[in-house]
Amino acid sequence: MTGGSAKPAELVFRLDGPEAAALKQADERMGWLIDRVGELTIRLTADPFESLAMSIVGQQLSVKAAAVIRGRVRALVPAIAPEALLALDEETLRGAGLSRAKVASIRDLSAKALSRELDLERLDGMENEEIIRMVSAVRGIGRWTAEMFLLFSLGRPDVLSVGDFGLQRAAKWLYAMEERPDKKYLEQHAHKWTPYRSAASFYLWESINRDIIKE
Repeated sequence: MTGGSAKPAELVFRLDGPEAAALKQADERMGWLIDRVGELTIRLTADPFESLAMSIVGQQLSVKAAAVIRGRVRALVPAIAPEALLALDEETLRGAGLSRAKVASIRDLSAKALSRELDLERLDGMENEEIIRMVSAVRGIGRWTAEMFLLFSLGRPDVLSVGDFGLQRAAKWLYAMEERPDKKYLEQHAHKWTPYRSAASFYLWESINRDIIKE
């Protein structure tokens, strides 16, 4: 999917679905993992602006700490929107637990959304790399955050974040690969997962979430 269709509220990967069938046929080890995990549901963040704003809030924090600070920001701004965030002064945002760098990033995100430099209305018609370039122009947002946006907000089906440590770790385990200085574990097998690299990524992450990787 590169645009044009309505975004679902969640992604459901069934064992009899097209993603599982294609991945099993193309990659025996990935097929084993899919059977081991079973059906998988991924909830998507509905509002793209809120998704990006909360991604900034949660950067470089543990899951628990990020949830606490996101809760504080939501208490200040129940409806996360550019105008509402810009209306808060720096001291208020800092009081919620945001660093000065994150406050600057939130302000830049909000300003670019209002000016349409970050045109979130055009997302459905944009290719993945176009979106990555546009989103990465926001202060504090790099390629990894943009890729997570494609996966967990837009639900794009063929995204692979080669720099993600969790995916690297899971791929190294699944394919029993030797340690590599360049950490290019994903690249050895990802060509087999197209056009469903997102589904493969979700299953790799799930191997960590469920501690399958430790069995």
